[in-house]
Amino acid sequence: MSLSVKTEGQRRPPDLRLHENAEERLHIFGGRRLRGEIRVSGAKNSAIALMPAALLGDSPSVIENVPRITDVSRYITLLHLLGAEMDCSENTVTIDPQQVTSAALDGEPVRAMRASYYLMGALLGRFHEAHVGMPGGCDLGPRPIDQHLKGFEALGAEVEVQGGLVHLQAKELHGARIYLDVVSVGATINLLLAAARADGQTIIENAAREPEVVDLANFLCAMGAQIRGAGTDTIRIQGVSHLHGAAYSCIPDRIEAGTYMIAAAATKGRLRVSGVIPTHLDPLIAKLREIGVRVEEDGDALLVDGSYPGQHAVDIKTQPYPGFPTDLQQPMTAYLAIVPGTSIITDTIYESRFRHVNELKRMGADIRVQGRTAVVEGVPQLTGAAVTASDLRAGAALLVAGLEAEGETIVDGLIYLDRGYEHFEEKLAAVGAQLQRK
Repeated sequence: MSLSVKTEGQRRPPDLRLHENAEERLHIFGGRRLRGEIRVSGAKNSAIALMPAALLGDSPSVIENVPRITDVSRYITLLHLLGAEMDCSENTVTIDPQQVTSAALDGEPVRAMRASYYLMGALLGRFHEAHVGMPGGCDLGPRPIDQHLKGFEALGAEVEVQGGLVHLQAKELHGARIYLDVVSVGATINLLLAAARADGQTIIENAAREPEVVDLANFLCAMGAQIRGAGTDTIRIQGVSHLHGAAYSCIPDRIEAGTYMIAAAATKGRLRVSGVIPTHLDPLIAKLREIGVRVEEDGDALLVDGSYPGQHAVDIKTQPYPGFPTDLQQPMTAYLAIVPGTSIITDTIYESRFRHVNELKRMGADIRVQGRTAVVEGVPQLTGAAVTASDLRAGAALLVAGLEAEGETIVDGLIYLDRGYEHFEEKLAAVGAQLQRK
């Protein structure tokens, strides 16, 4: 089977046929309890690290359990622009990197998502050079890449930022001891990519411990890399001269799973969320139980029952893994808006992650934001309204709010939800939600 998709003699990236209509809105008729089972898709934040990692190999890689979302579609476009031959079938992506070049990458596909910066580490690791535009993505406040660039320099690269492009050049890459000033998932992943084929040992200290970092390290090891300590705050990489392709499967998406768990609690429903790794969701499980929601483990599934009375407010503070994830702060805020009592939510990761609050207030929520803290006074009921998502997880928050609200909620900005949730309308409709995209 050819790995490329050809049209009139020219290769083009595979078409995932995803939603791209910015005018579409989601109409949610709330007040219905979610009941049944939702199976979780592969992790967005893992897939968009594994795909560029495949460029480090000298033969094709097959990555399974890849979610069909727009961020994946955009990465396919970027890899195609670099010369990768690709085949996509359902949730499997095959990447042949043998014809890849280190051509300069800029423009809309790069600016559309922040994780495009992983191509810096992958291309630097393979070609000792990379020319990639400054990344975009959701606007969550300042998210500098200085820790990435500092690490690349420690590995022997010369760094120049000019005209919106980051230029990386190295005669050779050598191992180094790198201490990250802040815990950064992006920097940890980028340095893993660059160091995997460097000469000698690299030690990353104060490294991110997220499951997606561990997933990338496991994939690189399947390709022949030598990595120890992923999942701890110190990672050791013994560089190798070359890597080969590998067959691998993405871990389940813990943020998607958490969103549906919160939605079940918010609608007082009973939902089985399957295909998960329960330990990845320990912080959320603990907080839901503290509120008064029943959560039970059943193998690779979590049973969430929000029908019990006596729920009460909690305090939440987001932290790097294994703390409470910032990506679940926004949907949790929507749920706590109807939980009796005063909840206090502090987001230590991003300073601009309360933009969903004004939209929730349009639905009747009583929330005050003070810097990085939101004070949530629970109200008996939210009421449907026309609201707009400002980023991916804000969209998830408005989705939860619409499901728990009385009446019709119209959510604009579906392009954000499509970035991270595969088939979310179909999954929710199958467990009793009434919603329609139009």
